[in-house]
Amino acid sequence: MFSERVYNFAAGPSVMPEQVLHSAGSEIMNYAGSGMSVMEMSHRSACFAEIFEDAKSRLKALLKVPDSHEILLLQGGATLQFAAIPMNLLGQGGTADYAVTGNFSRLAAEEAKKYGNVHIACDSTPFGHNRIPDTVNETEGASYFYYCANNTIYGTEWQTVPDVKATLVCDMSSDILSKPVDVSRYGLIYAGAQKNMAPAGLTVLIVDRSLAGKALPITPKVMDYKVQIDKDSMLNTPPCWCIYMLGKVLRWVEDMGGLSAMEERKKLRAGLLYDYLDESRMFIPHAQKGSRSDMNVTFRTGDPALDEEFLKGAASQGLLNLRGHRLTGGMRASIYNAMPIEGVQALVAYMKDFEVEHRV
Repeated sequence: MFSERVYNFAAGPSVMPEQVLHSAGSEIMNYAGSGMSVMEMSHRSACFAEIFEDAKSRLKALLKVPDSHEILLLQGGATLQFAAIPMNLLGQGGTADYAVTGNFSRLAAEEAKKYGNVHIACDSTPFGHNRIPDTVNETEGASYFYYCANNTIYGTEWQTVPDVKATLVCDMSSDILSKPVDVSRYGLIYAGAQKNMAPAGLTVLIVDRSLAGKALPITPKVMDYKVQIDKDSMLNTPPCWCIYMLGKVLRWVEDMGGLSAMEERKKLRAGLLYDYLDESRMFIPHAQKGSRSDMNVTFRTGDPALDEEFLKGAASQGLLNLRGHRLTGGMRASIYNAMPIEGVQALVAYMKDFEVEHRV
């Protein structure tokens, strides 16, 4: 047991800013003189309406969302969007291009096949998903091009926006709010909030309104983008607490200097860790240079028994949730926006000590 805060390197749900947690804690019993917690509040109340609109307006300002796009604050996670995207955007008899660069984009492509034609435009599976492919094979007249900006499990990240003709659809769950984004280039952006935005339970969508209203007849109304736009995300009860926390995280990002400052901070964190990995004689980074994620750093020793010893020792020092995904093994340090630089410094110091102690 720990008597104070640890460094939480979990991939999601993940570390949140301490300032946000303290603020929420101070309001847990009585929000803004309402006499109740946000968790008890009606989503139709005037008090929650202010919370909801504040979160939307802050997100729009931070990401510079154009007026052509709508922000939706929904439930269901990325997994629901694996189906909702083709239901809304594929059209009868249409074809969608998918870039398979990790497990979640693979799952998205498999789900989309239930609703129409899917073409795999590129696939890093033969390389163990250790890189982002250099080229994509587009389909002429594709309804959309789907990719996952950051591959949480394998630790790779697209360094540039794919240059394709089709409407861009992007899963930004793991790197949204970590850098400026030109939202106008996308038809749809979505993100599970539990990494850089809020607690688990909220899914943020940013969708070009011109794409709505074309859903397949089988589309449930809760997954129909036009219905959700018309209802302003209030078709059913939204994840109220998570939206409240999103607003607080967005205020924290503003206080820290905005998305440009977040980008500087993430490059500093990731640089410290990758610089050590590149000089280490024990630890082996998984992702190739030029494809490396600044959010999820994956590595191993090459010896599963030694990996286990490393993880056990790290946990004893308050460096938690470093175990890699079950599909990959090894280690994974998720260093999202809220991870303080001191956490990465502590991890690197432990890695150096471990390497000296176990050097052959």
